[in-house]
Amino acid sequence: MTVSPTPAPSPPLPPGGEPFRVFPAAARLEIPLDVRPVRQPDLRAAGLYWRARGPTESTEFSFTRFLTPYLAGYRGWALFVDCDFLYLADVAGLLAAAAPAPPGADAARLAVACVKHEYKPAEATKMDGAIQTVYPRKNWSSMVLYNCAHPKNVAALTPDAVSTQTGAFLHRFAWLDDDEIVEVPFVWNFLVGHNRVDPADPDTRPRAIHYTCGGPWFERYRDCEFADLWIKEAEELRAEKEKLKLHEGKDADEEGKNKEGN
Repeated sequence: MTVSPTPAPSPPLPPGGEPFRVFPAAARLEIPLDVRPVRQPDLRAAGLYWRARGPTESTEFSFTRFLTPYLAGYRGWALFVDCDFLYLADVAGLLAAAAPAPPGADAARLAVACVKHEYKPAEATKMDGAIQTVYPRKNWSSMVLYNCAHPKNVAALTPDAVSTQTGAFLHRFAWLDDDEIVEVPFVWNFLVGHNRVDPADPDTRPRAIHYTCGGPWFERYRDCEFADLWIKEAEELRAEKEKLKLHEGKDADEEGKNKEGN
């Protein structure tokens, strides 16, 4: 998949022609982006995160996701996305969806863009037995497009704040006014088992699938909706890795022969 950012009213593109920055917890993205994985051990080692892990944290990026503006140098726009997403569409479409509406609106006032889910899961656990917590604005923070230079993001999302603030403050975007949070269509954070596709409405087809409760890499969810798409992607990735390993082996053999010849 190749990204070619399309013109949109005041699109949230990075400054100076820089690549668009994505901070995935873990992801495979076949697009020319500046992708920077968010790894908690690295952040701890760098002294940027020191919070003790709590019993309700189902992932190691439950809080480190809010370091995205800091990690982006508080410049331009950047995207955080959970590790259990599968993108089916060009990220340029997400940028266009997050553009101010109506055109000409004050883009500088916009602090974040996300899908504003009304999500109350019925299950008590998810994934491989992790606690399923329920709270207002749940899953809003699972995919967030940040205006990293917004004064409120700069003031509120520091390493100290992310290491000490409450989960309610961070996951509910409590440092922002409601009109500073842009809503993008749910298809950019399509919750498997919650959102539904209307066959008669192409606008309901997912652009980014979120296996929020668990994906087919877990035995419990091996037959979940859209499992076939993830499995196909995983098989293609394995094939690419094998192909790369084969090429590396051939290159090493060739280098060895050249040294012997010398």
